[in-house]
Amino acid sequence: MFKKVLAGILLFSCFTTATLAQDKTIDQIVAVVGSNIILKSDIENMYIQQQAQGIVSDGDMKCEILEDFLVEKLLLAEAELDTNILVSDSQINQNLDQRMQYFRQHLGSDKAVEDYFKKPIAQIKADLEEVIRNQSLTSQMQSKIIDKVQVTPSEVRYHFRNMKKDEIPMVEPMMEFAQITLFPPIELEEENRIKARLREFKKRVEQGESFAVLAVAYSEGPSASTGGELGYMGRAELDPAYATAAFNLKGDRVSNVVKSEFGYHIIQLIDRQGEKVNTRHIILKPKATAKAMEEAHNRLDSLANFIRKEEISFSDAAMRYSFDKNSRNSGGKVINPQTMSTRWRQQELPPDVSKILDKLNVNEISEPFKTIDDKQRTVYKIVKLVNRTEQHRANLQEDYQMLTEIYLREKQEEALNQWISEQQAKTYIRIDPTYANCNFNFNGWIK
Repeated sequence: MFKKVLAGILLFSCFTTATLAQDKTIDQIVAVVGSNIILKSDIENMYIQQQAQGIVSDGDMKCEILEDFLVEKLLLAEAELDTNILVSDSQINQNLDQRMQYFRQHLGSDKAVEDYFKKPIAQIKADLEEVIRNQSLTSQMQSKIIDKVQVTPSEVRYHFRNMKKDEIPMVEPMMEFAQITLFPPIELEEENRIKARLREFKKRVEQGESFAVLAVAYSEGPSASTGGELGYMGRAELDPAYATAAFNLKGDRVSNVVKSEFGYHIIQLIDRQGEKVNTRHIILKPKATAKAMEEAHNRLDSLANFIRKEEISFSDAAMRYSFDKNSRNSGGKVINPQTMSTRWRQQELPPDVSKILDKLNVNEISEPFKTIDDKQRTVYKIVKLVNRTEQHRANLQEDYQMLTEIYLREKQEEALNQWISEQQAKTYIRIDPTYANCNFNFNGWIK
């Protein structure tokens, strides 16, 4: 039920933004939880959306949707009584900016957003503010319920030893790998050519040409298709050099040429809201010569041979020579951004790395290969397969952390379920008789 509650709240988030496009008709109040109501149109719209997403259920989906809403409103009712649970205007505005940017990116422009939702931007924002506030309150309330739940090592061991064999989870094949990357040097002449081209674009904008049109035609970044627009971002989300230039811009002025880890840019400020700026940019990336590319390949090939001959360890070579800041200090070991561990499932690996690791034995080093790094630059790389585990049933020696997380989630589920049952008894709840025959997970809804 814990997972179902989480899924319900997430779906509620999607549902609320989707139904902004509709003029909601208050046709019937089907449930009241505390001072919060659930409308029949809420359930019908969610039902339509789940069907469109291909979501199926063995039970009565509308009853399941109603229970998701009931739990969400129960959390909201308690959160509104808790003086320690607060939502600031800045939190709402930050979330609101993110959602509006999401709409702009997917629909194309403010005008397209207004046409889709059939409302002006100001009204869309006003509608979303209450939604965001409620979602933040329920999220904080849920966290408060489960945050104090902990598990001890002895509990994990006891829980594991009392599991039936078919209850012990299967662990997917996992890999750990390390890498060393080399960035082919760029000639000064090429850098000067790029900077001169960007200065030419700046001059053309200042003479009246559209920055966005130039970005679509010439920018080498993924934002080119949207006229170079990046959306609202804070300093920490931007390259430091880019952020400094962007936050110093006034009006619609165009920056001088800025060098970042991604390439060279000119930047135009679109809007600023508090500590976030919305900018558009044109990025050009200097290209290494064929000779520089060959030299980088050969240098990395020589380094790989030194490592194979044990004249230097892979770890020391990574720390001394690798261009990748994220893995260099850990001796080349690459962190999985989805789990923040060094273990990777096959499908989580970059496709080109996965293809090469498949052919390596543990502790074997690949030949140099050309690839694109996380800054979208062409680099040469060698990888080492550090470890590979085959599919197996979890055990305490290899999978203790995973077993701890599983047991913690179970205890959190129990804590949340217990809280819901207790709150049902203390909260005013009324459900329309048309839903009286629903087979709810919790028995306390119907009083």
